[in-house]
Parts: sequence; C-alpha cells; structure tokens
Amino acid sequence: MNASALNDIRVVELGQLLAGPFCGQLLGDMGADVIKVEPPHVNGKGGGDPMRDWGLGDEKVHWEVIARNKRSVSANLRIPEGQALVRRLIREADVLIENFKPGTLEKWGLGPDVLLAEQPGLIIARMSGYGQDGPYSDRAGFGGIGEAMGGWRYIVGEPDRPPSRMGVSIGDTLTATYGCMGVLAALHVREKTGKGQVIDAALYESVLQVMEGLVPEYDHSGVIRERSGSILKGIAPSNVYSCKDGEFMIGANKDSLWKRLAVVMGQPELGDDARFATHLARGENQTEIDNLINDWTKTKTMEEVDALMIEASIPAGRVYRAPDMLADPHFAARGAIIDVETERYGTMKMQGAFPKLSGTPSTVRRPAPAVVGQHNAEIYGELLGMSAAELADLAAIGAI
Repeated sequence: MNASALNDIRVVELGQLLAGPFCGQLLGDMGADVIKVEPPHVNGKGGGDPMRDWGLGDEKVHWEVIARNKRSVSANLRIPEGQALVRRLIREADVLIENFKPGTLEKWGLGPDVLLAEQPGLIIARMSGYGQDGPYSDRAGFGGIGEAMGGWRYIVGEPDRPPSRMGVSIGDTLTATYGCMGVLAALHVREKTGKGQVIDAALYESVLQVMEGLVPEYDHSGVIRERSGSILKGIAPSNVYSCKDGEFMIGANKDSLWKRLAVVMGQPELGDDARFATHLARGENQTEIDNLINDWTKTKTMEEVDALMIEASIPAGRVYRAPDMLADPHFAARGAIIDVETERYGTMKMQGAFPKLSGTPSTVRRPAPAVVGQHNAEIYGELLGMSAAELADLAAIGAI
C-alpha cells in the first residue's frame, strides 16, 4: 500500500548525478512513482547514472539512497529513436525532472514548448548551474561552482586559509530541494487551473537563498562577511568545546541561556558581567567567552556536560559521526535511520523519508534498481503497450 501524499503522481527523471536525482528521491519518498531514465550500455560500455559509482568505501552505496523508490528504464537520448521513446513516456507523466545544461532538452526535441503543447498539464523542473536565461546560462555548472558564486564558499573555513567546503554537495541538494518545492507549488496550481509550468532552479540562486543577511549587510552597511572558522561572528556563545573525551557543541547565545550556563559552570557572576551580559557584549568578547567555557568543559567528560545541559535546559549535544547516529536511541525512535533491503547488498541502514507527514507519511517502498533498464519490460511494455519485438528492435539499434 502506498498511502503517501503523492501516490497519484508519476515523475520522469532525466537528470543525472545529484541535483535532479535528489529531487526525484524527495518526490519518490513522498509517494510519487519515479521513473528514472538512464543511458543504456553500448557495446558493454558506459551507461547508467554516474551516481551508481559514487561514494566512499570498497562498494559504492550512495546510489542505494538517491535511487530508492525509483524504477529504471534505459533510453539513448542522443538518437532519434531514444528521444521519441522518452517523449512517449513523458506523455504518461505529471512531472519531468532534468538537470542538463540549458538547451540540451531543446536539442533533443524535448523542450518545454514541445512538451507543453502536447501535454498542457505537465510540470517541468529544470535544474542548472546558472538558470535557463541570462548571460551565463549556457555555461557548465556543478554544485561547487554554485556554492562559490552564491556566496557559500567564501565564508566557510578558517580566516587565515583559503575557502573551504562542506563534506557534502550542499549546492546540489539545496537546488534539488527548491526544485521539489517548486513542483509541489505547481501541482497545487494545476489543481485549480489544469495547467502545468516550468520550474527554473539555478544552483547559485539556491545557495544565495540561504545566505541570510549577507547581501543587505553589504548594501546597507558596507559589511562583507568573512570566514570565521567554527563560530558565527557576533553569535556567542555558540561553538564546539573540548571535553576530556571528545568535542561537545553548546549553544547558549541568548541572555537567559548564558545566565543559566554561567550558573552551571559554577561562575554565576559571569551572567551579569558587563562583558557578557548582553548579546552585543558577548559578540564583542566572543573569544574570551569561548575560552572560559572551554576551560570548564576540559575538566569534564561529554556525558557529564550533557547531563548538566539537559538539567539546565541549554541547547547542546555531541558532535556526531555515523557510528554515533546508529547508536542513538532518539534516531531509532523517530525512524531517522531505517533498514532497507537492497537488491545488491542486503539490509542496509540509511536515512529515513523526511519530512514527516502525520496523515500521509512518506516511506521507502522499493530499493534502488540494481541494473540499468531493470524495468524496461514493465514500463515500456505495460505502461506504453510496447511488444517484446518492438523492445528487441530498439535494443538492437542501441536505443535502450
């Protein structure tokens, strides 16, 4: 049973690597039937989404997360027969996802003008480096480039070193998330008008959206945000501190929280100290307040600090790695990490479907397809009514 919110929505996913596929994962988790179109193997070479080979470790398992709740068909979009086949497939869909360089779909005869003329209710989510128009639109763009142009990279890292990066591809996943939001909004509009539309999600603009006051701070006050390492400048105390046995995060950057932390530290007088009593004062004396807290945490274990923070109701927590997540009862109780029976690797732990909907919960209903074109017969045969002979002819010319 698929009782999730989008259980009556069919999605065709043409994108590869991260932005398009992550958008497809989000929609699939919410119940959509996601048909993943992958390039076929040609003479035993190539084929498939490159994500099949991404990840750390001897066996590449990122695919098991990003391709869950999807069915795979193969189609060669570089030849007319493959293009015609995918065009037929899109006619059966509510949503099309793509993250090719702008102009690529048009070159293949699959541009929005063509598709919307045939199917006015189609929703097309397009993800690219710089958007579908503007002077940079025809440039190639990856997530890291979007992070740099959108302002993220410049402010991440230590101030005396070159810009750093997060350990995940945040530019891609942000763009995918905004693309998914656009799809949901467009589905709502279609309920009222019957008409589809195009969502244009650019990597750099997706990053720009989460840059808080970075632009108006410069425009109004001439302030350029700089790299500040582990802190957010002016927000104190909010940092990672050293305990006897590891690192611990404490966020007491509010007057009342700071006063409670000062009491817990056995130095209640610091709560009213003019250097730390207000938000602005703590920001001006950020290094000093962090040193005071670190001197205290170094005398205790993480478990001791954790218990004290819970008792005083101060936001705090350990800095988790994957083993910590798997061992934490809260992750287990909320289904934040679930067991999925994969086709290639057996039972595998991965993040659960999110966000949580009380009435139409998102779920992981099927594992990632193990091979390229695994569902060709099922989808091309049953959905499009194609015969085994027709599929064999397409395979013979390299179209699937």
